[in-house]
Amino acid sequence: MMPWHRQLVLALWLLWLIYWRVSAVGVKPARRVQSPLSRTLHIAPLVLAGLLLWIGPMRGAGLLFQRFLARSAGAYWCGLALLVLGLGFSIWARMTLGRNWSASVTVKHDHQLICTGPYAWVRHPIYSGVLLAFIGTAVVRGDWCGVLAVLIVLVTFWRKLRLEERWMIETFGDDYRRYRQRTAALIPLLL
Repeated sequence: MMPWHRQLVLALWLLWLIYWRVSAVGVKPARRVQSPLSRTLHIAPLVLAGLLLWIGPMRGAGLLFQRFLARSAGAYWCGLALLVLGLGFSIWARMTLGRNWSASVTVKHDHQLICTGPYAWVRHPIYSGVLLAFIGTAVVRGDWCGVLAVLIVLVTFWRKLRLEERWMIETFGDDYRRYRQRTAALIPLLL
């Protein structure tokens, strides 16, 4: 039986996944979609990162399962707060995108450039939110395995957003270039 604190974290992620799946109904049809290989190169590392957050300590794994944070109520609640903030931010971004949303890199028919809501803060707020949720989960976990999961997610999202950026420039031209100049990619005012 999983301890209650891990059950709560898992329940939050599962609720988010259910929302994500249900909200995908009714999106605009795609005009251009990334290749299956490219999509796999984004999904596979995210699945691996998710698994890293849920596997338990294994004998002989060494550093990977050593804690970088002491077990404490403070670390747990801080991590849980980051998880909730991250998932909430990604949901807000998903709602703001509306029918323009897609799980893969896509240009929709009648695609619109969204620059409001969380998109006024960062160009890729879904990635920002999910990354923050992974950081929160890694803090709850407290070991280096969680840190590795966060690094995998960061590299994966950075690769994916670079492809999206090229497609958005091709689709929206100077409007997107101006948006890009005034808005950070993932972390407001920094990156």
